[in-house]
Amino acid sequence: MHLDVVELRSFYYTTPLGQMVQRMVRAKLRDMWPNIQDMNLVGFGFAAPFLRPFVEEAARTLCLMPAQQGVCPWPPEGPNVTALVEETLWPLPTGFADRLIVAHGLEGCERPAALLEEIWRVLAPGGKAIFLVPNRAGIWARRDVTPFGYGRPYSIGQLEKTLSANKFAAERHTAALYPPPSHLKFWLKVAPAIERVGQRVDAQRLAGVVMVEATKLVYIAPHSGARLKTREPLRVLGGLGAKPATGRSAAREIL
Repeated sequence: MHLDVVELRSFYYTTPLGQMVQRMVRAKLRDMWPNIQDMNLVGFGFAAPFLRPFVEEAARTLCLMPAQQGVCPWPPEGPNVTALVEETLWPLPTGFADRLIVAHGLEGCERPAALLEEIWRVLAPGGKAIFLVPNRAGIWARRDVTPFGYGRPYSIGQLEKTLSANKFAAERHTAALYPPPSHLKFWLKVAPAIERVGQRVDAQRLAGVVMVEATKLVYIAPHSGARLKTREPLRVLGGLGAKPATGRSAAREIL
């Protein structure tokens, strides 16, 4: 199930915890993609909070929100770039996106294979996508005070296996949100220090969210192999009384 866009927007833009999540996740995304100059960037789900660092350098930015969730205009200071879409049927040409961020999209989808097929179609050959999902082993997936407590959580291994089964190659992974998912002022105050410690010791099993970067795989049909000539024809079922063909006539029959 998808959360309502009103709840998502309220969490990220009106609560201190949601604003903290934005900062921590954006930092990891920027580490993975330090430069997307002149590339087409697409977000799916509720990816708007995480697209912000890339808007100025991307050639074009689009934010797609599934109909089951609802849509809101974004960004507030300029022309709207969001669109309401069927989650497995996007109004984009094949190969449009060079970079794609999926946030609050995969874990709530009832047909993840169909969604991944559509993402594969929209990505350009060699294009990259970052899938951001709740960590199955983390405490954020066990509490419903944030959007990461809803839907189907994944471990890194489960997510990478799902992607490889749907024509993606998982390139690398990372994690974020080591502080507890609490709105209390004390935890918000110490959250940056906890996040630094978690990143330093790389305790990804304790993180609230995992991120896997995957590349679109494009399979090319192999060229026809060289034709082989045999010295003797293989006429196993040619009839017991038939005279076997030899020489050039045999080669013509085989070819």
